[in-house]
Amino acid sequence: MQKYLPDPFLFVIILTFVVFGLGLIFTDSGPMDMVQYWGGGFWALLAFSMQMVLVLVTGHVLASSPIFKKLLGGLAGTAKSPGAAIVLVSVVSIIASWINWGFGLVIGALFAKELARRVKNVDYRLLIASAYGGFVVWHGGFSGSIPLSIATKGHPFADKIGIIPTSETIFAPYNLIIVLALFIILPILNRAMIPSKEQTVTVDPEILVEDEAFSAASLEAGAATPAERMENSVILSMLAGILGLLFLGWYFTKNGFNLNLDIVNFTFFFLGIIFHGTPKRFLHAVTTAVKGASGIIIQFPFYAGIMGMMTASGLAVVMSNAFVSISNDFTFHFFAFLSAGLVNFFVPSGGGQWAVQGPIMLDAAKAMGVSIPKTAMAVAWGDAWTNMIQPFWALPALAIAGLKAKDIMGFCCIILVVSGIVISLGLLFL
Repeated sequence: MQKYLPDPFLFVIILTFVVFGLGLIFTDSGPMDMVQYWGGGFWALLAFSMQMVLVLVTGHVLASSPIFKKLLGGLAGTAKSPGAAIVLVSVVSIIASWINWGFGLVIGALFAKELARRVKNVDYRLLIASAYGGFVVWHGGFSGSIPLSIATKGHPFADKIGIIPTSETIFAPYNLIIVLALFIILPILNRAMIPSKEQTVTVDPEILVEDEAFSAASLEAGAATPAERMENSVILSMLAGILGLLFLGWYFTKNGFNLNLDIVNFTFFFLGIIFHGTPKRFLHAVTTAVKGASGIIIQFPFYAGIMGMMTASGLAVVMSNAFVSISNDFTFHFFAFLSAGLVNFFVPSGGGQWAVQGPIMLDAAKAMGVSIPKTAMAVAWGDAWTNMIQPFWALPALAIAGLKAKDIMGFCCIILVVSGIVISLGLLFL
């Protein structure tokens, strides 16, 4: 990976031309058709791109606050060896990602960074890879977009399958067993991947310390003018923070513990304002955090263009049908999982992928007489699975860590293989 994997920006450009060529070969689309599909979809992820920028920025801002630093530091302090650090970050990341995928992406990377500061001789690349590896369980958890979609009244395929409660998907025994198996196996796997002392890549803890030059003294010095006093006003920060907390209280009272990306960002945003104490401190933390968002801003439009080509040309349908054609009632869910994993490589969006693959897989499942809820979860797990080697979702974690994709992808390939075996066995035999 270190030798051959290009920067994620070059990777997405190469992927663009791969999909362009596949569309010409396997669909009726001509060159100008593919160009139009690409350009037409290029800006389709603008809202989502902004959400992901805020995942990175608000998570980083919250973690850099004094209170949160103490919380992460206290938890990190329980790890006394490199092995313990790897296991701990794996466990925390899996739990956080199962609760909510946006929360897991940010917390895992931030916690790994804190562990790297405190634990000597721990491989920094493996720490971040272990944190990102927990993300593989997200679509089998509380924020899984496919199981939540089909449990919602009026979802796009309600006329085909009706409403399927989460008791048959997220909380079905086979799904919980898969999650539990990964919860046990992945920390052990990551611990086993610790390189030899000679091959360990560590990071100077001083590099990971946030800029302390912007100290309390410099933050509060010279607050002589009305504008400067407002910038250093604890009262203004608290008023803004209380307004945010009031909304959150109303939201959770009305909706229960229903986390989505907007609510995670909203929570991080206003807790960051409160925990930093003054507007000036908060804005300094934002300025520091936003420096890592360039990869998301530049690359996500290219992935939107790829999604446009995959969906408008019918290439995603062709890929899905190819797997359905070789399935039987025993292997169907396994091949649905594999096909979803392949399509996810080009359409890295759970909701977007379900819109394309859902009709094909649901019709095939009904024709074969196999479980509809399990079919949906097979697609969901496939969507989550190949994220392990898809730089799209790794960008926030990499930006927080200050690493490149090739630094962690070697470890992530191993996680892909092992988690793929676990999920496949669960879908085949449970």
